[in-house]
Amino acid sequence: MDDPRDVLIRPVVSEKSYALSEKGVYIFVVDPGANKIEIRRAVEHVFNVKVTNVNTVNRPGKRKRNRKQATFGKRPDTKRAIVTLAAGQSIALFETS
Repeated sequence: MDDPRDVLIRPVVSEKSYALSEKGVYIFVVDPGANKIEIRRAVEHVFNVKVTNVNTVNRPGKRKRNRKQATFGKRPDTKRAIVTLAAGQSIALFETS
């Protein structure tokens, strides 16, 4: 990946992610082709923080039924990265005031 901003698609906004952000753990939806090293470099470059650990999860999309026709559709597959920061660091994007 050339640009680190192409690796990070969006942050995950949920109750669970906000609870983890207090512990220095943040969750992002990332490019499916990105590996842990690229994700680490992207987070460090974009947010100017020190990353200590990166875990990834490939989530398959759900199969959904179309009510008007007898067909099925599928939600897209996603890849999420669970990023742990060094002690005392945080990302201002998730801070509430």
